Amino acid sequence: MTSFREIVVFLCRNLPYLQMITRKILEKDGRSFLLPFILITACFAMWGFSNNTTGPLVKSFSKIFRMSVTEGSLINVATYLGYFVMAFPAAMFIQRYTFKAGVLLGLSLFAVGVFMFLPARALGYYYPFLLAYFILTCGLSFLETSCNPYIYCMGPEESATVRLNLAQAFNPLGAMFGMWIAMTFIQGRMSPMSTEQRAGLSDLQFNALKDHDLGVLIGPYLALGVFCLILLVLIRLQKMPKVGGERSPKPIRTAMGELLRMSNYREGVNALFFYEGAQVCCWTYIIQYGTHIFMAEGMEEKPAEMEAMWFNIYAMVLFAISRFVCTWLLKYIPAGRLLSILAILALSFIVGVILFPDRNGMYCLVAVSGCMSLMFPTIYGIALRGVGENVKYAGAGLVMAILGASLVPPFQAIIIDSGVNVMGLSATHASFIIPFACFIIVAIYGHRAYVRHYILTAGKDQYK
Repeated sequence: MTSFREIVVFLCRNLPYLQMITRKILEKDGRSFLLPFILITACFAMWGFSNNTTGPLVKSFSKIFRMSVTEGSLINVATYLGYFVMAFPAAMFIQRYTFKAGVLLGLSLFAVGVFMFLPARALGYYYPFLLAYFILTCGLSFLETSCNPYIYCMGPEESATVRLNLAQAFNPLGAMFGMWIAMTFIQGRMSPMSTEQRAGLSDLQFNALKDHDLGVLIGPYLALGVFCLILLVLIRLQKMPKVGGERSPKPIRTAMGELLRMSNYREGVNALFFYEGAQVCCWTYIIQYGTHIFMAEGMEEKPAEMEAMWFNIYAMVLFAISRFVCTWLLKYIPAGRLLSILAILALSFIVGVILFPDRNGMYCLVAVSGCMSLMFPTIYGIALRGVGENVKYAGAGLVMAILGASLVPPFQAIIIDSGVNVMGLSATHASFIIPFACFIIVAIYGHRAYVRHYILTAGKDQYK
């Protein structure tokens, strides 16, 4: 095992190289943005943790409140609604003030949402939790609308995609930690009683059990809220850069008109919408897909579900590792070309997911996550090329494209629920035609972005 001393020696030996890289991507006009970059990147890890702790709780809330899975899934509705509703108000706020102000307000709303879990637990009803989640994700919408373009502006535009990928690399690390917390400290400590068993409890027994489980559920969120407040204070006290043409007086109608006339940006919003849909499809239905395969091998349903959950974690680990690898590859391969290559690889693996009836299909589905690692920050970075002082409104439009994560997956669910075999393929296997179609759109955007930026005549018209 590598010792701490060996790590220190390695860093010291490579310090000149690390300093050179830092200067290349985090310096602009002689100013270093290293510390602001670190503080804003911490926000990426924080919302990765939050988003991937929330997902597994749909079933937990259903059990705690003895309600249907559909009612439990209202958490996801509250989450994506918060992102969608608050994106443009966030852009208008940071357009009037600063990126730093947007980050601080986002952290404040997030903390308010988290600490609203305390009165929600005291009331003992489900819908106050939904309100808390909505406010929490309004804060996340502010953070994503502020942090992504902020990172984009912390250095030269030619290295902006590398910066975004580097910052976004910490998002899956937070996500993996969130998944581990959800499994270990929430699902692992809640009462193992099923929904059916809870239905047979008296009101007194049920309320006592509900209070216990809600206490287990909100514990990690309260810890995250404390971390959020610490981060808020550090950013408030740190002298942060003012970048990106802040306090621009341009009206939103004018800015959006200019953006919508740019095909590079329009296509970027479209590509991000379908990428988000593909990502959620591949991560949400990996449990159903794996359970189907493992039960065909002879497993009981519960062990098959647990085995599929482990493959979900493997997919997230590969996603995180691939993010760092792809960030390195961007030094040698243009962003648009690498995006299209990875989208084509994802399409190839999806074909395996559809056609292989055994674990090979599961391995292909895990491999898709390795291809997806680059896509969000790269699409985001490419789409912002040439937007100039409209960067805040442009970022808001891209954050709103996250709505694809809510609107696309139901089409795959319809295919799965149909139970119809298609040319000998089960409905679960055939359903992955939905993310296949999404990755086609991403591949086309990557190719067009590469052609537009590197092959067509250079000049300001290359983004139009």
